[in-house]
Amino acid sequence: MKGKQKQLNPAQEAFKAGYGMVRQNPALGSLLEWAEVHFNDSYPMSKEDWAWVASDGQIYANSHRRAAPQEWAYVLAHCLLHLALGHVREDRDGDPVWNAACDCVAVRYLADLHIGTAPGELANPLPPNTREEENLYRWLKEHRDPAYFRFSTMSGGRADMAWRGEARHWRIGVVDWQKIFAGSLRDALRAAVDYAGGVKTEPGTHQKKGRIQRAQEWFLSSYPLLGGVAAGFKLVDDPLAVQRMNIPVAAVSVHMREIYVNSAVKMTEQEWRFVLAHEYLHAALCHEQRLGKRDPELWNAACDYVINQWLRDMEVGTMPEGLLYDPELNGLSAESVYDLLAANMRKYRRMARHDILYGPPDWQGSKDYVDLDAWCRSAIQRGLDYHEAHGRGFLPSGLVEEIRALSQPPIPWDVKLARWFDERFEPLEKRRTYARLSRRQSATPDIPRPSYRYEDAAQAGRTFGVLLDTSGSMDRALLAAALGAVASYSAARDVNRVRVVFCDAAPYDQGYMEAADIAGSVRVQGRGGTVLQPGVELLEHAPDFPKEAPVLVITDCECDRLNLYGRDHAFLVPRGKSLPFPPKGPVFYLE
Repeated sequence: MKGKQKQLNPAQEAFKAGYGMVRQNPALGSLLEWAEVHFNDSYPMSKEDWAWVASDGQIYANSHRRAAPQEWAYVLAHCLLHLALGHVREDRDGDPVWNAACDCVAVRYLADLHIGTAPGELANPLPPNTREEENLYRWLKEHRDPAYFRFSTMSGGRADMAWRGEARHWRIGVVDWQKIFAGSLRDALRAAVDYAGGVKTEPGTHQKKGRIQRAQEWFLSSYPLLGGVAAGFKLVDDPLAVQRMNIPVAAVSVHMREIYVNSAVKMTEQEWRFVLAHEYLHAALCHEQRLGKRDPELWNAACDYVINQWLRDMEVGTMPEGLLYDPELNGLSAESVYDLLAANMRKYRRMARHDILYGPPDWQGSKDYVDLDAWCRSAIQRGLDYHEAHGRGFLPSGLVEEIRALSQPPIPWDVKLARWFDERFEPLEKRRTYARLSRRQSATPDIPRPSYRYEDAAQAGRTFGVLLDTSGSMDRALLAAALGAVASYSAARDVNRVRVVFCDAAPYDQGYMEAADIAGSVRVQGRGGTVLQPGVELLEHAPDFPKEAPVLVITDCECDRLNLYGRDHAFLVPRGKSLPFPPKGPVFYLE
């Protein structure tokens, strides 16, 4: 005869079934993971008791109690809600009025969550005014209405919660029950919305969000400046895809509308916020479109320096170690930083993180590109408007200027050049003089009338120098446009004579020329390498060239570092070119 088969304990089986019901609940299941439930004789209880909970997450259930699984689910959920709602407090430990107020609030939550079935002795009608513990506690201290003292899971109205100190876990330290509950409610709500929208096939099949996903959703829910941009990009955290693409931390592809993240990198949620914001700004500020003919890796590094400075100033997350950051570059645009980095191109190209994945060469001319570009600019603009309207925090002025500039057409180079002329050559005023009379009117021939003329002293210093690269490497159409604009603006501002120096491998002094003759007098000479410094020396030491006269340099940037001796100056260079040295004066990009 076979040995006796071990008999099942019906009470324990019912308790396990109730435990499983709570474990599957999306709102309380996460809390049960951190709590420790005892269904044994570790704590003596009377036969009428159900369970009680301690602040360290220990829940003691009465193993001698016979109940249905739904009733055990209700009791366990009641104890977990005491933890989730912060009811177990050291300053209120053992206070029966506080315990009664918390029991009433927990019962109201259970009615809303529809978890289990209330046991017979706890299935009392809920009195009014049970929505907030503190208000109910103060009211009960005065009234002591017995109807509010019938919901404790311990018999005789005894307290069903006790303070034992904070719960600690070896992984996360102090267990924050309220934070865990808030995250569970957020996930449960998201799962319900996904299911209603057809994203999930079954309710309750939601996945717990990781640090990267929570960082992404923070932008959608709490940071309107970048929330619109974040909504338009798919987050790709597939380890195989990231490894195949050789992405160290993260990267953005505007033409694919995807953000790639390496989930194997161990970073906190705050650090992931910083990284994601970094990628969103690459897309929103159209850094790929603004590349032009620059070196892609060096341009990537220049944009990284600017973005990291802004994010530190805005305190968006925490900047991880090893990112490009230099406080001396604060306040500079990406184009200006690029010009500085170009002086040591080999060094900074090695430092680039390669987080801008440039699209195919021909994709920028497609309709999709135009739509994406307009969408990115619109998203960041709407985010800025909302951010400022609701006072959501500090934004660096450089970032605000770039966002505003993206929403408006760029100012043409010739308009900027006209402003440069306006700042340096104020309009002249004509004065009356009898030294040279005007024509006499036939009606009154005996009455002399003065003429209006410019004073010679005022016109004496109205000149500037033009240092022109004539090596032949500059596009003829751009060169003609630049010289035509210089001639027109000079004549319009009464600058009649301009000192012109043509530069190639050697300078060619053309002396003073009439402003109107500049556009038609350029001759390409030598076609050698451009050397501009001898032309600067020529102007600097010319006795007939005023020391305070500004200099306008027109070059294709294939030149060495220039020393302009502190003279007021500006550069006219083709779009996509960059000077091999940091310019101190303005740079107008011809196009």
